[in-house]
Amino acid sequence: MGEFVVRGGRRLDGTLRVHGAKNAALPIMAASVLASGPVTLEGVPRLRDVDVMTEVLTALGATVRWVSHSSLVIDPSGINEYVIPQELMMKMRASIFVIGPLLARMGHAVALQPGGCSIGDRPIDIHIYGFEQLGAQVSETEIGTRLDAPELQAGLVHLSYPSVGATENLMMAAARTPGETRIRNAAMEPEIVDLAQFLEKMGATVRGAGTSDIRIVGQRELSGVTHTIIPDRIEAATFMLAAAATGGHVVLENCIAEHLPGLMGRLRDVGCRVEERDGDVVELTTPEKYKTTPISLHTGPYPGFATDMQAQFMAFLLKVPGVHIISERVFENRLGHARELRRMGAQIVADQRVALIYGGRPLHAADVRALDLRAGAALVIAGLMTEGETVIADREIIERGYQDLDRRLTQLGADIIQR
Repeated sequence: MGEFVVRGGRRLDGTLRVHGAKNAALPIMAASVLASGPVTLEGVPRLRDVDVMTEVLTALGATVRWVSHSSLVIDPSGINEYVIPQELMMKMRASIFVIGPLLARMGHAVALQPGGCSIGDRPIDIHIYGFEQLGAQVSETEIGTRLDAPELQAGLVHLSYPSVGATENLMMAAARTPGETRIRNAAMEPEIVDLAQFLEKMGATVRGAGTSDIRIVGQRELSGVTHTIIPDRIEAATFMLAAAATGGHVVLENCIAEHLPGLMGRLRDVGCRVEERDGDVVELTTPEKYKTTPISLHTGPYPGFATDMQAQFMAFLLKVPGVHIISERVFENRLGHARELRRMGAQIVADQRVALIYGGRPLHAADVRALDLRAGAALVIAGLMTEGETVIADREIIERGYQDLDRRLTQLGADIIQR
């Protein structure tokens, strides 16, 4: 596995354009299975997870090709398989997104517990329950949970938890199921809205995306379309926090401010100036010195503070004087980065769910390891704050969600290399 080497102590300053959102691109790539013709996706980030989804679609019989650095054409006409190879399923959790489209298209699908970051229990039970409500028959086989539905039936699904993945999977299955399907207690993330817009372009009718009550009127056939992926709000937050942690200044283009509820308000609370400009541009300017400001937050489903921003925000809080509290309410095992930050001298007391952070105290360089994607980004931010050379192992985990991270940070003035 590779490493990032960060030589910190430099102020970040400059302009970056935010890439397309990984968490929007992956389900929309999966939704291309529903189409009767080729789908062109623009603004797709070049990430390891996108490569795995490409492998998944290819293994099912689709043709996938890049036509430019960020444009992808998917032709699903050759799909003739409904079992995802186990080695691909174990590489990435987002492979589960293909189950709904396969079930709607072929009448069969086989689901395994997918792999991905080790951040806590993320069972697929909610997905399976939803498919059952739409008429799928479920059986356990040697290779996984088999779903059979020669013809899905539109209906009502009330989710026990507003799971993003389950909401998206059910939306995709419902889009090719005639009649109206209603999803209550649905997730409300911006990526849900982007998927809804994609499905509507294909010919389905989707109402209520972005609220907890979504209605989908499906069609037996959906057409191939061209669609541009929304900006990645987690990437945007990471660069904002990296600049804020180094006392820097950054202008982010292709950044939708309303997708970052909670973050910009808390940055303003500690003295940062955050300005929203026309054309989806956000500018962050940091104060000469952070005032003592105790911060308390808990993660939650959108529009709550995103769990995918929690680790990076924790690293930033080490810069801000005060005693801070973070409560992780989405995943039960997503504070492992606290241990790695302590290797750098951070004063953090944490259990599985709650962390107490003593900010405004110096860090030192150390050898650390990326335990998951966002934890790795947090360590990069901490390394940027620290004099000396920080070595972050398992670089490939970070590259699952950040395209050209070292090059882009270097553009802003960081000293970071990969090896």
